[in-house]
Amino acid sequence: MEQHDPGVTILERLEAIEDITLLKGRRDRLVDTQDWVALEALHAPDYHGYNGDYPPFTSAAEMIAGVKVIMKDLRTAHHSHTPEITVHSPTTASGIWGMTGISLWQQGDEEHWFLATGHYFETYEKRDRRWLFTSRRLEYVLTKTSPGGIFPPPAPDRTTG
Repeated sequence: MEQHDPGVTILERLEAIEDITLLKGRRDRLVDTQDWVALEALHAPDYHGYNGDYPPFTSAAEMIAGVKVIMKDLRTAHHSHTPEITVHSPTTASGIWGMTGISLWQQGDEEHWFLATGHYFETYEKRDRRWLFTSRRLEYVLTKTSPGGIFPPPAPDRTTG
């Protein structure tokens, strides 16, 4: 079990946990509403992300560009729950979140779905008085796609610019 920094007061730790919980809630909503500008603002420029279905993202801008392509024809609902947030210092923290997500898309004349459950492993830093995502890794526990559905969408072409 990770330990909180003993130099961080209980009040500072609770404030950090609340701020990070709100950050995560905004992230899920902004992904689902496809508000790319606001979503990018929640991530540090040097953010790194990995979800297993695609090559890693090595910046917030690259992540947003890729997710825009991946989600172009999807409707989604992301739910994050049961957080374990550890405050390592006044400006660093990590979290593990349970996740459930569904993606819906039209494939030919049929609507298809992809359901996933698993965990997000994340890091955060407080920069300019606000918490930002600095990394995220998604590990699936279970995935299921509707019969005949083709998922995931193709990875974005990162060679064009």
